[in-house]
Amino acid sequence: MRNLLYIFIGGGAGSILRYLISNYTQKLWNISSFPMGTFLVNITGCLLIGFLTSYFMKNDNSLKFLLITGLCGGYTTFSTFSAENYSLWQNQQYGTLFLYAGLSVVLGFCAVIAGMKLQSIV
Repeated sequence: MRNLLYIFIGGGAGSILRYLISNYTQKLWNISSFPMGTFLVNITGCLLIGFLTSYFMKNDNSLKFLLITGLCGGYTTFSTFSAENYSLWQNQQYGTLFLYAGLSVVLGFCAVIAGMKLQSIV
């Protein structure tokens, strides 16, 4: 139960950070139509999850639920996606890596389009 509380608190904090950083960055660096705010959040989230995962591999404790699952998960799920891809690469599962990465991007994009089209007919 305590781990669920950690995830809840971390997720809320990560979501707020994502909102603040993304909006501030987009206003500061408005580069045409490039989503700089989301890009910065995704890259910093990857840096953070890499650092925290490495740390908690050596020092396992329940704070990983607060910081990795909660904070990083609320901040950006792209960091988890990237960490999973790294794990596949590290385990030399290259076929699964390219399939997972490719399908995630392509089907994710298609799902957004399908969801928008579905909403317009409902």
